[in-house]
Amino acid sequence: MIWHREYSLEEVNELFAINMTGFLDIKATSISDDEIIAEMPVNEKVKQPYGLLHGGASCVLAESVGSIASNMVVDGNVYAGVGLEINANHIRPVTKGKVTAICKPLHIGKTTHVWDIKINNERGALVCISRLTIAVIKKPSI
Repeated sequence: MIWHREYSLEEVNELFAINMTGFLDIKATSISDDEIIAEMPVNEKVKQPYGLLHGGASCVLAESVGSIASNMVVDGNVYAGVGLEINANHIRPVTKGKVTAICKPLHIGKTTHVWDIKINNERGALVCISRLTIAVIKKPSI
């Protein structure tokens, strides 16, 4: 298991329920030893003017699930994972239903994490592939 401790879906979804992820209705559906899976409905909140899933919404899904994953790897009392770079290739359009993001580590180091996030439509076809780099920083003392 790559996580700092065991996390429940309820804990992760409490984080997803606030801010942008809450607005976009992103929810974690599975946590295994080395991956997190999350879903996002394809509705008017996430579409561009031509009725297709907005590439930026795919990036929000990818960065959100990868950022949560990094913060589950580190000791949250000492460190925080923050987005450093995201790359996304949009493979095919989606107009309805939901999309599912599967997030797996490519590299987990002391100061950086790199995540592979594949987003699929309801038929399991690849919609977007993303690579997210996270900087691991020491939390500032308050």
